[in-house]
Amino acid sequence: MKHVNIPVFVPHLGCPHDCVFCNQRKITGQEEFSLDNVRKDIETVLETLDPRSETAEIAFFGGSFTGIERSLMIELLSIANEFCLSGRVSGIRLSTRPDYIDGEILSILAKYPVKTVELGIQSISDEVLAASRRGHTAEQAKKAMRDVVDAGFELIGQMMIGLPFSDPDSEIETVREICRAGASGIRIYPTAVFSGTALHEMMRKGDYPPLTLEDAVERSAAVFEVAHSHGVKVIRIGLCETASLHSENGIVAGAFHPALGEMCISAFFLKLICKELDTLGDLSGAKIEISVAGNMLSKAIGQKKINYRKIMTKYSLSELRFTKDDRLSEYELKISKS
Repeated sequence: MKHVNIPVFVPHLGCPHDCVFCNQRKITGQEEFSLDNVRKDIETVLETLDPRSETAEIAFFGGSFTGIERSLMIELLSIANEFCLSGRVSGIRLSTRPDYIDGEILSILAKYPVKTVELGIQSISDEVLAASRRGHTAEQAKKAMRDVVDAGFELIGQMMIGLPFSDPDSEIETVREICRAGASGIRIYPTAVFSGTALHEMMRKGDYPPLTLEDAVERSAAVFEVAHSHGVKVIRIGLCETASLHSENGIVAGAFHPALGEMCISAFFLKLICKELDTLGDLSGAKIEISVAGNMLSKAIGQKKINYRKIMTKYSLSELRFTKDDRLSEYELKISKS
Protein backbone atom coordinates (compact mmCIF):
# COMPACT_ATOMS: atom_id res chain seq x y z
CA MET A 1 0.00 0.00 0.00
CA LYS A 2 1.23 3.48 -0.86
CA HIS A 3 1.41 5.83 2.13
CA VAL A 4 -0.02 9.34 1.82
CA ASN A 5 0.16 12.19 4.33
CA ILE A 6 -2.85 14.50 4.42
CA PRO A 7 -1.23 17.76 5.54
CA VAL A 8 -3.02 20.16 7.84
CA PHE A 9 -0.83 23.24 8.15
CA VAL A 10 -0.91 25.29 11.35
CA PRO A 11 1.58 28.00 10.28
CA HIS A 12 3.56 29.40 13.20
CA LEU A 13 0.75 28.70 15.66
CA GLY A 14 2.09 27.88 19.11
CA CYS A 15 5.63 29.13 18.50
CA PRO A 16 6.70 32.33 20.30
CA HIS A 17 10.26 32.03 19.01
CA ASP A 18 11.74 33.88 16.07
CA CYS A 19 14.34 31.56 14.59
CA VAL A 20 16.63 33.46 12.24
CA PHE A 21 15.73 31.27 9.26
CA CYS A 22 11.99 31.05 9.85
CA ASN A 23 9.23 32.27 7.62
CA GLN A 24 6.72 29.46 8.01
CA ARG A 25 4.05 31.15 5.91
CA LYS A 26 6.35 31.17 2.90
CA ILE A 27 7.69 27.67 3.56
CA THR A 28 4.21 26.10 3.75
CA GLY A 29 2.47 28.43 1.32
CA GLN A 30 -0.19 28.99 3.99
CA GLU A 31 -0.87 32.58 5.02
CA GLU A 32 -3.81 31.91 7.34
CA PHE A 33 -5.24 29.08 9.42
CA SER A 34 -8.95 28.34 9.69
CA LEU A 35 -10.30 25.62 11.94
CA ASP A 36 -13.49 25.60 9.86
CA ASN A 37 -11.55 24.40 6.81
CA VAL A 38 -9.83 21.43 8.46
CA ARG A 39 -12.51 18.82 7.83
CA LYS A 40 -13.13 20.11 4.31
CA ASP A 41 -9.42 20.04 3.45
CA ILE A 42 -9.07 16.46 4.74
CA GLU A 43 -12.15 15.37 2.78
CA THR A 44 -10.78 16.99 -0.38
CA VAL A 45 -7.61 14.88 -0.21
CA LEU A 46 -9.46 11.70 0.76
CA GLU A 47 -11.66 11.99 -2.33
CA THR A 48 -8.56 11.66 -4.50
CA LEU A 49 -7.27 8.49 -2.81
CA ASP A 50 -7.91 4.88 -3.73
CA PRO A 51 -8.46 2.95 -0.46
CA ARG A 52 -7.55 -0.29 -2.26
CA SER A 53 -3.98 0.85 -2.90
CA GLU A 54 -3.36 3.86 -0.65
CA THR A 55 -3.33 4.37 3.10
CA ALA A 56 -3.36 7.83 4.66
CA GLU A 57 -2.38 9.62 7.85
CA ILE A 58 -3.46 13.10 8.90
CA ALA A 59 -0.31 15.16 9.43
CA PHE A 60 -0.26 18.38 11.44
CA PHE A 61 2.65 20.30 9.96
CA GLY A 62 3.93 23.84 9.64
CA GLY A 63 4.01 25.00 13.25
CA SER A 64 4.76 23.73 16.74
CA PHE A 65 1.68 21.59 17.14
CA THR A 66 2.08 20.70 20.81
CA GLY A 67 2.71 24.37 21.65
CA ILE A 68 -0.60 25.69 20.36
CA GLU A 69 -3.39 26.61 22.75
CA ARG A 70 -4.32 23.36 24.48
CA SER A 71 -8.04 23.36 23.65
CA LEU A 72 -7.29 23.95 19.95
CA MET A 73 -4.74 21.13 19.93
CA ILE A 74 -7.26 18.74 21.46
CA GLU A 75 -9.98 19.85 19.04
CA LEU A 76 -7.68 19.19 16.07
CA LEU A 77 -6.74 15.79 17.46
CA SER A 78 -10.42 15.02 17.96
CA ILE A 79 -11.27 15.94 14.37
CA ALA A 80 -8.47 13.73 13.10
CA ASN A 81 -9.63 10.95 15.41
CA GLU A 82 -13.07 11.00 13.76
CA PHE A 83 -11.46 10.07 10.45
CA CYS A 84 -9.39 7.37 12.16
CA LEU A 85 -12.44 5.85 13.85
CA SER A 86 -14.25 5.76 10.50
CA GLY A 87 -11.35 3.75 9.07
CA ARG A 88 -10.65 6.30 6.34
CA VAL A 89 -7.22 7.20 7.73
CA SER A 90 -4.79 5.00 9.62
CA GLY A 91 -3.41 7.45 12.16
CA ILE A 92 -2.06 10.89 13.03
CA ARG A 93 1.41 12.39 12.79
CA LEU A 94 2.56 15.82 13.89
CA SER A 95 5.60 18.07 13.96
CA THR A 96 6.72 20.11 16.94
CA ARG A 97 9.72 21.46 18.87
CA PRO A 98 11.83 19.64 21.46
CA ASP A 99 10.94 22.16 24.18
CA TYR A 100 7.23 21.47 23.67
CA ILE A 101 7.54 17.83 24.64
CA ASP A 102 6.93 16.75 28.23
CA GLY A 103 5.11 14.05 30.14
CA GLU A 104 1.75 15.83 30.11
CA ILE A 105 1.84 16.46 26.37
CA LEU A 106 2.86 12.88 25.60
CA SER A 107 0.04 11.57 27.79
CA ILE A 108 -2.47 13.69 25.83
CA LEU A 109 -1.12 12.45 22.51
CA ALA A 110 -1.36 8.86 23.76
CA LYS A 111 -5.15 9.26 24.09
CA TYR A 112 -5.42 9.67 20.34
CA PRO A 113 -4.18 7.51 17.44
CA VAL A 114 -0.97 9.51 17.12
CA LYS A 115 1.66 7.28 15.56
CA THR A 116 4.50 9.61 14.68
CA VAL A 117 6.08 12.68 16.26
CA GLU A 118 8.45 14.72 14.12
CA LEU A 119 10.85 16.88 16.11
CA GLY A 120 12.57 19.94 14.69
CA ILE A 121 16.03 19.23 16.11
CA GLN A 122 17.86 21.32 13.46
CA SER A 123 21.24 20.98 15.22
CA ILE A 124 22.74 19.28 18.23
CA SER A 125 25.29 22.10 18.69
CA ASP A 126 24.44 24.65 21.38
CA GLU A 127 26.48 27.25 19.50
CA VAL A 128 24.44 26.73 16.34
CA LEU A 129 21.14 26.65 18.25
CA ALA A 130 21.96 29.93 20.01
CA ALA A 131 23.08 31.65 16.80
CA SER A 132 19.86 30.47 15.13
CA ARG A 133 17.72 31.72 18.07
CA ARG A 134 16.08 28.33 18.43
CA GLY A 135 15.13 28.88 22.06
CA HIS A 136 16.14 25.41 23.26
CA THR A 137 19.36 23.58 24.04
CA ALA A 138 20.96 20.46 22.63
CA GLU A 139 20.23 18.62 25.88
CA GLN A 140 16.53 19.48 25.58
CA ALA A 141 16.57 18.07 22.06
CA LYS A 142 18.22 14.83 23.16
CA LYS A 143 15.79 14.39 26.06
CA ALA A 144 12.75 15.10 23.89
CA MET A 145 13.86 12.47 21.38
CA ARG A 146 14.35 9.89 24.12
CA ASP A 147 10.98 10.73 25.70
CA VAL A 148 9.11 10.41 22.40
CA VAL A 149 10.62 6.98 21.72
CA ASP A 150 10.14 5.81 25.32
CA ALA A 151 6.47 6.81 25.12
CA GLY A 152 6.03 4.43 22.19
CA PHE A 153 5.77 6.92 19.33
CA GLU A 154 7.68 6.69 16.09
CA LEU A 155 10.30 9.45 16.00
CA ILE A 156 11.22 11.43 12.91
CA GLY A 157 14.10 13.89 13.33
CA GLN A 158 14.28 17.07 11.27
CA MET A 159 17.66 18.75 10.86
CA MET A 160 19.14 21.61 8.86
CA ILE A 161 22.34 21.98 6.87
CA GLY A 162 24.25 25.27 6.76
CA LEU A 163 22.84 27.16 9.75
CA PRO A 164 24.95 29.97 11.27
CA PHE A 165 28.14 28.50 12.80
CA SER A 166 27.21 25.05 11.55
CA ASP A 167 29.81 22.95 9.77
CA PRO A 168 30.00 19.41 8.35
CA ASP A 169 31.25 17.98 11.67
CA SER A 170 28.37 19.39 13.72
CA GLU A 171 25.89 18.21 11.08
CA ILE A 172 27.30 14.69 11.17
CA GLU A 173 27.05 14.70 14.97
CA THR A 174 23.44 15.89 14.71
CA VAL A 175 22.39 13.04 12.43
CA ARG A 176 24.25 10.56 14.64
CA GLU A 177 22.35 11.76 17.72
CA ILE A 178 19.04 11.46 15.89
CA CYS A 179 19.92 7.91 14.87
CA ARG A 180 21.14 7.00 18.37
CA ALA A 181 17.85 8.23 19.83
CA GLY A 182 15.99 5.54 17.91
CA ALA A 183 14.51 7.61 15.08
CA SER A 184 12.96 5.65 12.23
CA GLY A 185 13.31 8.51 9.76
CA ILE A 186 14.89 11.88 9.15
CA ARG A 187 14.22 14.98 7.07
CA ILE A 188 17.22 17.00 5.88
CA TYR A 189 16.70 20.68 5.09
CA PRO A 190 19.60 22.66 3.60
CA THR A 191 19.17 26.27 4.72
CA ALA A 192 17.40 28.61 2.33
CA VAL A 193 17.35 32.35 3.08
CA PHE A 194 13.87 33.86 3.03
CA SER A 195 13.18 37.52 2.44
CA GLY A 196 12.51 39.48 5.61
CA THR A 197 14.02 36.99 8.02
CA ALA A 198 16.81 37.72 10.48
CA LEU A 199 19.01 35.42 8.41
CA HIS A 200 18.37 37.61 5.38
CA GLU A 201 19.56 40.64 7.35
CA MET A 202 22.63 38.72 8.60
CA MET A 203 23.45 37.83 5.01
CA ARG A 204 23.08 41.43 3.84
CA LYS A 205 25.48 42.57 6.58
CA GLY A 206 28.02 39.93 5.59
CA ASP A 207 27.55 37.97 8.84
CA TYR A 208 26.18 34.87 7.17
CA PRO A 209 27.48 33.27 3.96
CA PRO A 210 24.58 31.37 2.39
CA LEU A 211 25.05 27.79 1.28
CA THR A 212 25.92 27.18 -2.33
CA LEU A 213 24.00 24.43 -4.08
CA GLU A 214 27.24 22.43 -4.43
CA ASP A 215 27.95 22.63 -0.69
CA ALA A 216 24.37 21.74 0.16
CA VAL A 217 24.52 18.63 -2.01
CA GLU A 218 27.88 17.51 -0.60
CA ARG A 219 26.98 18.09 3.06
CA SER A 220 23.48 16.64 2.74
CA ALA A 221 24.90 13.56 1.01
CA ALA A 222 27.31 13.08 3.94
CA VAL A 223 24.39 13.24 6.39
CA PHE A 224 22.41 10.87 4.16
CA GLU A 225 25.30 8.38 4.28
CA VAL A 226 25.31 8.35 8.09
CA ALA A 227 21.54 7.85 8.26
CA HIS A 228 21.75 5.04 5.72
CA SER A 229 24.54 3.33 7.67
CA HIS A 230 22.28 3.32 10.76
CA GLY A 231 19.30 1.96 8.82
CA VAL A 232 17.38 5.21 9.26
CA LYS A 233 15.28 6.21 6.26
CA VAL A 234 15.75 9.70 4.82
CA ILE A 235 12.20 10.83 4.13
CA ARG A 236 13.01 14.08 2.41
CA ILE A 237 15.90 16.33 1.43
CA GLY A 238 15.01 19.98 0.83
CA LEU A 239 11.83 22.03 1.02
CA CYS A 240 8.65 21.04 -0.76
CA GLU A 241 8.06 23.03 -3.92
CA THR A 242 5.37 25.72 -3.52
CA ALA A 243 4.62 28.80 -5.61
CA SER A 244 5.28 31.08 -2.63
CA LEU A 245 8.92 29.98 -2.47
CA HIS A 246 9.48 31.82 -5.77
CA SER A 247 7.49 34.96 -5.01
CA GLU A 248 9.21 38.30 -4.51
CA ASN A 249 9.10 37.69 -0.75
CA GLY A 250 10.24 34.08 -0.98
CA ILE A 251 13.74 32.60 -1.19
CA VAL A 252 16.46 35.15 -1.89
CA ALA A 253 19.59 33.00 -1.42
CA GLY A 254 20.88 29.69 -0.13
CA ALA A 255 20.31 26.14 -1.20
CA PHE A 256 17.11 25.45 -3.05
CA HIS A 257 16.54 23.33 -6.13
CA PRO A 258 13.47 21.26 -7.07
CA ALA A 259 15.72 18.22 -7.63
CA LEU A 260 17.93 18.76 -4.58
CA GLY A 261 16.99 15.41 -3.06
CA GLU A 262 17.83 13.51 -6.21
CA MET A 263 21.13 15.38 -6.51
CA CYS A 264 22.09 14.37 -2.95
CA ILE A 265 21.21 10.73 -3.52
CA SER A 266 23.22 10.81 -6.77
CA ALA A 267 26.21 12.11 -4.81
CA PHE A 268 25.73 9.27 -2.33
CA PHE A 269 25.58 6.76 -5.20
CA LEU A 270 28.80 8.17 -6.65
CA LYS A 271 30.57 7.52 -3.36
CA LEU A 272 29.22 3.95 -3.19
CA ILE A 273 30.28 3.23 -6.76
CA CYS A 274 33.76 4.67 -6.34
CA LYS A 275 34.28 2.69 -3.16
CA GLU A 276 33.54 -0.52 -5.06
CA LEU A 277 35.60 0.44 -8.12
CA ASP A 278 38.61 1.29 -5.95
CA THR A 279 38.81 -2.36 -4.92
CA LEU A 280 39.25 -3.50 -8.54
CA GLY A 281 42.75 -2.14 -9.11
CA ASP A 282 43.83 -0.29 -12.25
CA LEU A 283 40.79 0.21 -14.48
CA SER A 284 42.43 2.16 -17.31
CA GLY A 285 40.79 1.13 -20.57
CA ALA A 286 38.38 -1.23 -18.82
CA LYS A 287 34.73 -1.76 -19.64
CA ILE A 288 32.48 -1.48 -16.59
CA GLU A 289 28.82 -2.35 -16.14
CA ILE A 290 27.01 -1.09 -13.03
CA SER A 291 23.62 -2.58 -12.20
CA VAL A 292 21.19 -0.93 -9.79
CA ALA A 293 17.54 -1.27 -8.86
CA GLY A 294 15.32 0.05 -11.64
CA ASN A 295 13.94 2.98 -9.68
CA MET A 296 17.48 4.09 -8.82
CA LEU A 297 18.89 4.14 -12.34
CA SER A 298 18.56 7.89 -12.98
CA LYS A 299 19.98 8.68 -9.54
CA ALA A 300 22.99 6.40 -10.09
CA ILE A 301 23.75 8.01 -13.46
CA GLY A 302 23.22 11.50 -12.01
CA GLN A 303 21.61 14.64 -13.36
CA LYS A 304 22.92 15.39 -16.84
CA LYS A 305 25.01 12.19 -16.47
CA ILE A 306 27.28 13.86 -13.90
CA ASN A 307 28.17 10.56 -12.19
CA TYR A 308 28.77 8.89 -15.54
CA ARG A 309 31.20 11.61 -16.58
CA LYS A 310 33.04 11.69 -13.25
CA ILE A 311 33.50 7.91 -13.19
CA MET A 312 34.67 7.75 -16.80
CA THR A 313 37.25 10.48 -16.13
CA LYS A 314 38.46 9.29 -12.72
CA TYR A 315 39.10 5.69 -13.79
CA SER A 316 39.98 6.31 -17.49
CA LEU A 317 37.42 3.74 -18.60
CA SER A 318 36.87 2.82 -22.22
CA GLU A 319 33.20 2.07 -21.64
CA LEU A 320 30.66 2.50 -18.83
CA ARG A 321 27.14 1.12 -18.81
CA PHE A 322 24.39 1.50 -16.22
CA THR A 323 21.68 -1.16 -16.26
CA LYS A 324 18.57 -2.04 -14.29
CA ASP A 325 18.32 -5.10 -12.09
CA ASP A 326 15.12 -5.21 -10.07
CA ARG A 327 16.45 -8.07 -7.99
CA LEU A 328 18.71 -5.54 -6.26
CA SER A 329 17.60 -3.60 -3.20
CA GLU A 330 17.34 0.19 -3.10
CA TYR A 331 21.02 1.13 -2.77
CA GLU A 332 22.61 -2.18 -3.77
CA LEU A 333 25.14 -2.30 -6.61
CA LYS A 334 26.42 -5.04 -8.88
CA ILE A 335 29.60 -4.20 -10.81
CA SER A 336 31.20 -6.28 -13.55
CA LYS A 337 34.48 -5.60 -15.35
CA SER A 338 35.66 -6.69 -18.77
